[in-house]
Amino acid sequence: MTGRRTSTDAFDLGMFLAVRAANRVIEESGHVSEINDQKFVYDFTEGNRDLKDLLGGKGANLAEMTNLGLPVPPGFTITTEACKVYLESGSEPVALRDEVSAHLDALEQQMGKKLGQADDPLLVSVRSGAKFSMPGMMDTVLNIGLSDESVAGLARQADNERFAWDSYRRLIQMFGKTVLGVEGELFEEALDEAKAAKKVASDTDLDAADLKKVVKHFKKIVKAQTGRDFPQDAREQMDLAIEAVFNSWNTDRAKLYRRQERIPGDLGTAVNVCSMVFGNLGPDSGTGVAFTRDPASGHAGVYGDYLQNAQGEDVVAGIRNTVPLADLESIDKKSYDQLMHIMETLETHYKDLCDIEFTIERGQLWMLQTRVGKRTAGAAFRIATQLVDQGLIDEAEALQRVTGAQLAQLMFPKFDENAKVEQIGRGIAASPGAAVGKAVFDSYTAVKWSRSGEKVILIRRETNPDDLDGMIAAEGILTSRGGKTSHAAVVARGMGKTCVCGAEELEVDTKRRRMTTADGQVVEEGDVVSIDGSTGKVYLGEVPVVPSPVVEYFEGRMHAGADDADELVAAVHRVMAYADRVRRLRVRANADNAEDALRARRFGAQGIGLCRTEHMFLGERRQYVERLILADTDVEREESLKALLPLQKQDFIELFEAMDGLPVTVRLLDPPLHEFLPDITELSVRVALAESRKEPHENDLRLLQAVHRLHEQNPMLGLRGVRLGLVIPGLFTMQVRAIAEAAAHRIDAKGDPRVEIMIPLVGTVQELEIVREEAEQVIAEVRAQTGIELKLALGTMIELPRAAVTAGQIAEAAEFFSFGTNDLTQTVWGFSRDDVEASFFTAYLEKGIFGVSPFETIDKDGVGALVRSAVQAGRATRPDIKLGVCGEHGGDPESVHFFHEVGLDYVSCSPFRIPVARLEAGRAAAEAKGSDSR
Repeated sequence: MTGRRTSTDAFDLGMFLAVRAANRVIEESGHVSEINDQKFVYDFTEGNRDLKDLLGGKGANLAEMTNLGLPVPPGFTITTEACKVYLESGSEPVALRDEVSAHLDALEQQMGKKLGQADDPLLVSVRSGAKFSMPGMMDTVLNIGLSDESVAGLARQADNERFAWDSYRRLIQMFGKTVLGVEGELFEEALDEAKAAKKVASDTDLDAADLKKVVKHFKKIVKAQTGRDFPQDAREQMDLAIEAVFNSWNTDRAKLYRRQERIPGDLGTAVNVCSMVFGNLGPDSGTGVAFTRDPASGHAGVYGDYLQNAQGEDVVAGIRNTVPLADLESIDKKSYDQLMHIMETLETHYKDLCDIEFTIERGQLWMLQTRVGKRTAGAAFRIATQLVDQGLIDEAEALQRVTGAQLAQLMFPKFDENAKVEQIGRGIAASPGAAVGKAVFDSYTAVKWSRSGEKVILIRRETNPDDLDGMIAAEGILTSRGGKTSHAAVVARGMGKTCVCGAEELEVDTKRRRMTTADGQVVEEGDVVSIDGSTGKVYLGEVPVVPSPVVEYFEGRMHAGADDADELVAAVHRVMAYADRVRRLRVRANADNAEDALRARRFGAQGIGLCRTEHMFLGERRQYVERLILADTDVEREESLKALLPLQKQDFIELFEAMDGLPVTVRLLDPPLHEFLPDITELSVRVALAESRKEPHENDLRLLQAVHRLHEQNPMLGLRGVRLGLVIPGLFTMQVRAIAEAAAHRIDAKGDPRVEIMIPLVGTVQELEIVREEAEQVIAEVRAQTGIELKLALGTMIELPRAAVTAGQIAEAAEFFSFGTNDLTQTVWGFSRDDVEASFFTAYLEKGIFGVSPFETIDKDGVGALVRSAVQAGRATRPDIKLGVCGEHGGDPESVHFFHEVGLDYVSCSPFRIPVARLEAGRAAAEAKGSDSR
């Protein structure tokens, strides 16, 4: 194989110049066909990293490395546009075959050999490459061009018969599974049989004669499973592989991964055809994956895996345990030094952590891929601040390098280091976190148990793309093979899942559904295990957890220092400080009592956007509201209100004190009526039993009659909100009085209450006008009684489609709007959230009707359109109207960006999500500023 090289000291300049000349060869051939001036194939010399939409991430970055003069094997990329045409029409574009032929001709001239020729065959790989990284989700085929005839020529040229037959068996195995649809386990079992027959543990221990037998066996498997012989024509192999890569875009695992990562389904994948370089030529060859920084921690250093005498798929699949990348220095010092220089070049060029795939062929280093690497949440924050300190990026860019979802991961609990534990193993800390669950040994069981409410840990020897649904369902993943660059590690980091890989002392037996420790202890399926993705430790049983240091920081119990946890906190602090400086959206909390309000304030809340007063009437107080609703006379009603007033007043005094100097939006009572009434079934049974026993039951009977009278088929659309306030005289005025008197009390105590009273479920301006008039009268009475000037804003929730559509009219009587996007989503979609999420949402997500639940991320096209139009109409009527949102969407990262875009003044969310909303509000502002500057 060295015949085409002139030097192994560095990248062959002659080779590079030949690559650069590829376009001239193609242009001179005159064979390139185009439809409507559309070009479907690009040489690596033609593209750059900005063409990811067209060339996919892998193709764009191969082109970028080629342009940088790095040692990239020559090749070409078939565009995502070609894939789209294929998927839409079921066949390749007419022009594609001619374009591929022209580029293949040019490649053959560059390499001085023909694809699949008998004496010295050119071999190529066919690899997928979507715009966004989808590790392991789509297909790759290596060694295309080998056949019964050309394998002998490869053996002669390489002077290595074993290598040639090993490459051939790999082609049949990958092609059979990927292109022809043969069950992969059939090949694995045949290979295991060959190793067992020779009594060896590794496939590297099989010699050429053994591998010839394996190839023969593999070919029989192909014929038996497909009814056809393994194709011997090299061009047929390549064309079928290209189609297989196109088709892999729509495999179940690829679609599942895209839904999980919210990657659009209409992007398509590019296909990269690259001349083969071989890491399986012997001990002076190998393959590896490298990171310019540790993707788990973000620390600088030498991170990655290397495997001698192997091809790239061996590393990612985790089927053979690798050695640390640092060991390459002693194995091949020259290649190691060259790799370190290239890694530095790439990180400086991309200004980010780079994930690199490389192969060494007899001492010659080749770069097969680079991309901005996936990283853990902690690493994301550390790397962002490190790059700022190095002067590679500014603070605005650092803010764009982290996400609210990553910050939320950092706020999850971790294992208590002081707890009594039983450690049963240790592997590689691949993706941090503390995960506890029942051991399961296949994806089907993981999904099944998870849907039944069980927390599970998926345990495998190594994972593969078919395990994706189980990985999503599991709390964490544990493998006995593989390293930080294995499939399990890469996918887990991308999903934010806890993962421990390469726990070699643990013997995983998936068939018997058990795991055996080094000392012979057996962990059966269903036994509880705990895994620590930050240390790699594996424990038997449930290990207790403690708060995250990031949560302790937000609560003021931890400060930046020297150790690792404090270093992370320092990075979070720096990014959050910048986000707070640049964000326009203010962030408030949904809080119903002083304790929640104080915690929210520690988390950075700038007020309360939603105080749900119905939550103040739970427990013992429920009886007062029940009496009020069921009261038959004015006297009974007045007695109930009189009892409620002091309780409400004290609640508000405590709340206003906790949020002194910050706005507090108090929503008047808005329960579905049934929440404050006895259960009709329980009450009916009680009355029936009392009657059968001839016991006194007059009160229960009276109560049952009232409940029957007030019973609603759909309480969420019934007597609640403003309707309840209008139907039950004195209810809202009692609450307004309690609010006003509490505000007066705080002012008298030198406090600074900033109170906003919100009327819920308004559908027409007339409802709001009536309640507003009554509220203003009560406020005036309290002002007169106390002599204290009160400035209480009056506004409403926009949570019904009609309110959104008539927002311009409603703004005439409202000083502020707060969008209740939970109810607005229910009423726009016609969904009852409590029912539909459990009944058909899973099917809707699986079928792609939803990319994500509309209750999780706002539906921009439907619900969002109403919010946008209501904002415009409200401001047209009242330019100074204050606008916010208080549904759960207020803490959702993607939704926060939408609320910034439409011009809201604030978002409100649960206390725990406040830091996430602060960060995303900053990111939205920085992103908008960047877009404006461009």
